[in-house]
Amino acid sequence: MKILVTGGAGYIGSHTVVELYNSGHEAVIIDNFSNSTEIALQGLKKILKKDIPFYEKDCLDIESIREVFEQHKIDGVIHYAALKAVGESKERPLDYYENNILGLINILRLMDEYNVNNLIFSSSACVYGVPEELPVTEETSRADTESPYGNTKKISEDIISDVAKVSNLKAVMLRYFNPIGAHPSGLIGELPMGKPNNLVPYITQSAAGIRGPLTIFGNNFDTPDGYQVRDFIHIMDLAGAHVKALDYLEKQETGFSNIFNLGTGKGVSVMELINAFQKVSDGSLEYTIGEPRMGDIDKIWADATKAEKILGWKAELTLEDALRDAWNWQLELQKQQVDK
Repeated sequence: MKILVTGGAGYIGSHTVVELYNSGHEAVIIDNFSNSTEIALQGLKKILKKDIPFYEKDCLDIESIREVFEQHKIDGVIHYAALKAVGESKERPLDYYENNILGLINILRLMDEYNVNNLIFSSSACVYGVPEELPVTEETSRADTESPYGNTKKISEDIISDVAKVSNLKAVMLRYFNPIGAHPSGLIGELPMGKPNNLVPYITQSAAGIRGPLTIFGNNFDTPDGYQVRDFIHIMDLAGAHVKALDYLEKQETGFSNIFNLGTGKGVSVMELINAFQKVSDGSLEYTIGEPRMGDIDKIWADATKAEKILGWKAELTLEDALRDAWNWQLELQKQQVDK
């Protein structure tokens, strides 16, 4: 199958492209580089030993995206392209609603116009808000989210479900927990634009001397050690789930949608993660304890049983694997800078 990957130069998108090719599929990438760089495309070429069709385009420009559908016989879409910083979304809500909702609508319109039925949508565990029971399953009620970003994911899920009821669309919505790590080659990984919003790239950049000490936001949460607990999943496990979801979609009738959690099923505290990183990197990490951030929840982790039973997928790689690969990616980036 030839799959259009929107946001394919981004963190999750680029790793999924690798898994698509490893599974015998092809990819066409569109990305506007709002939160990505050409480094990912260069890494993909080295890993796959081929050029991947790429178009620098914005999903808000439907006529521009239409050109890609005209030039390629697209069999399915994996839609990643979205603004994704929780804090920023509180400061720029209109930008987030416009970009994330209208971008999805444009993709759905073009899929309908060109009779492309298969859609995999990048959703998020943030749709659960502050869960009353753990672990969360797909049956856990969605709650008021803590940010406009999270709300765009809820709205997007509803749009996709409604469209599938009245069209030929076949859709899988994947609710990600906390992807970390990098491709084991060290050639692609998470590369934030500016100051990282996510924990692991901040850790690796701090350990590499690029940033000062890590600030841990709070140590008095309702958890065993007082630190926030999250479900950290290796990016390669997450990427592989998309291929499984694609195979699953192929077997479904049109007018269909389903939702799956993607996580390890295990909660890990921030301090446990830091200790694991220090172990795999053979170094110490400087950190300070700061005030909790408004809206941060104490703990959340997934029940991913549904994905295992229906998609035949489960997370296989360990926390240590993910942190070792993330650190290797950071070292590779620094090596590239020195070589320049």
